[in-house]
Amino acid sequence: MSHDDFDFEPVRGLPEILPEGERILWQGGPRWRALACHVFHWRIVSGYFAIVIAWRLWAGWQQDVPLTELATSTLAPLGLALLVIGFLGLVAWAYGKTTVYTVTDRRVVIRSGVAFQVTFNIPFKTIRNAGLKTFGNGTGNITLELDGSAHIAYLHIWPNARPWFLSKVQPLLRHVDQPQAVAKTLSNALKAYHGAEAAASHRARGAVADRALSPLPALEAAE
Repeated sequence: MSHDDFDFEPVRGLPEILPEGERILWQGGPRWRALACHVFHWRIVSGYFAIVIAWRLWAGWQQDVPLTELATSTLAPLGLALLVIGFLGLVAWAYGKTTVYTVTDRRVVIRSGVAFQVTFNIPFKTIRNAGLKTFGNGTGNITLELDGSAHIAYLHIWPNARPWFLSKVQPLLRHVDQPQAVAKTLSNALKAYHGAEAAASHRARGAVADRALSPLPALEAAE
């Protein structure tokens, strides 16, 4: 597992040219509007300001405040609401623009960050399992459950991490389009990789050729 700041990308989303024999199976990124709603909580913040403004209007109406004064009293919270919501939307757009997820036949690569961009290489050998969660907007999250050899800091990889899993961080491909197709691609790649690893291990031990292999299970439903 490695993560490095990068200044130049020989291949989009990757810190270096892939080794000979490794190939890209899929590349994509998060949908920024989904990030705004589910990560930066656009709707919750908008709802909060709507309640504040509605309460001010109702309280003023109850006290027979003149309409001009009532309208003026809502300008400050309305302006603040537009500023905060606009900022959250801008950050979500920036993350959506700069984040690239790459699945090869040997690893998953997450490139993310706005002010400081970081690339995380997650080899298949460190992935124990994966999970898929879909949303009504057509996007989905793919969670990667890592083994004990993988060490990654939650804040370093956020927002591409499963919420609340702070000690055992689970990288997350957030709000990708066509999530079922992406999950199938990843699942097949993991099975092929771990199947080949198991076969090589069996051959090294002199196992019989027809011994059953134990590839990684298919993607499970995430919480």
